[in-house]
Amino acid sequence: MIKAYQASCQARVDAALEPLFQPPRAELQRLYEAMRYSVMNGGKRVRPLLVYAACEALDGNLDRADGAACAVELIHAYSLVHDDLPAMDDDDLRRGQPTTHKAFDEASAILAGDGLQSLAFEVLADRRRNPQDAEVRLQMIDALSSAAGPAGMVGGQAIDLGSVGQQLDQAELETMHRHKTGALIEASVLLGALASGNADELSLKALLQYARAVGLAFQVQDDILDVESDTATLGKTQGKDEANDKPTYPALLGLDAAKDYALELRDQALHVLRPFGSQAEPLRELARYIVERRS
Repeated sequence: MIKAYQASCQARVDAALEPLFQPPRAELQRLYEAMRYSVMNGGKRVRPLLVYAACEALDGNLDRADGAACAVELIHAYSLVHDDLPAMDDDDLRRGQPTTHKAFDEASAILAGDGLQSLAFEVLADRRRNPQDAEVRLQMIDALSSAAGPAGMVGGQAIDLGSVGQQLDQAELETMHRHKTGALIEASVLLGALASGNADELSLKALLQYARAVGLAFQVQDDILDVESDTATLGKTQGKDEANDKPTYPALLGLDAAKDYALELRDQALHVLRPFGSQAEPLRELARYIVERRS
């Protein structure tokens, strides 16, 4: 089921993303090409999938979730462009293709990332692309800006860069990854729930518990794949975490214990979805997929 659902959601969000990369003036052609390259060069679209699945879990209309799905993918893509820069993780490969600063140049990559970040909020604010009431659009902007900024993803990246060569305990490692990876995953689920128009306090609480579990499980599995997989399968340089002396779950817990922890987090996510009916099955499948994926 998950493959068909993933393909359907990927096609849906890609169709919504494509029109965003039409330059308004000829002088901006290269900038928009770099932005488009950074977003439309493949990717699993896990965050848009979570937007759509959360909307569906609350019986929402997916047409109302397209803007949110685009926004979280734009933020994710911008973060990858900047993470890959020489001053950050210094990667040459992303999704099996040259990273944006390699395909273009460093200045173009920085500007492309900046453009994608601001475009995400432009999409959420635009009622044509995000057809919610003004109050809900404002809630979405607040949620995504918090998740993407220093209190979320950017803060997590700062902790990550500051932790190279250091020993972190499990609580410190989880704090880093709940910011760096988990915050945007949590925002994806929250935006999908808000887009449904049917979110109440109880359902939001359960969905955020789900998102916290899958967000951390995603990072644990990423750490495992950096050890077990290969560059061709990953589409990015394998073994980079160990080479850069970064703290990871396999390094802290051991590989087998890290795998057990990923499964424990998956089970936590599935447990909190028990009150939901069959409409939440895509969320359940995504929780399984996140710890079973090989790239």
